[in-house]
Amino acid sequence: MIKIAFASKDGLHVNEHFGWCEKFYIYGVNEENYELINEVDSSLKYEQEADKLEYKIMCVDGSDIVYVTKIGPKAASMVKLSGSFPMKSSKEDEKIEEVLQSIQKLMKDNPPLWLKRILLK
Repeated sequence: MIKIAFASKDGLHVNEHFGWCEKFYIYGVNEENYELINEVDSSLKYEQEADKLEYKIMCVDGSDIVYVTKIGPKAASMVKLSGSFPMKSSKEDEKIEEVLQSIQKLMKDNPPLWLKRILLK
């Protein structure tokens, strides 16, 4: 099972920027099922950008994928260094459920290289 952290304001759509996200929804996903594992409050505010990004990364610790509407290059680099794979949504207000089903389809069919690396962890 892989873990995906979604940046969302409502728990239904991917509609939040990584650095501004106040709650991450963490799902466990395998080829057959997916389930909400945890809702992580990430609302603490930091003045220094580096502190803020480290805090956000700590909030999604253990996630294989961090799925957001936007993420800056510095944050994306830090997320990668932490062991997670940052992904940006392909459209505005993309439904979390649709993303989960899409990931499941990729897992079942022919996973792309980035997903194979996650599955082999």
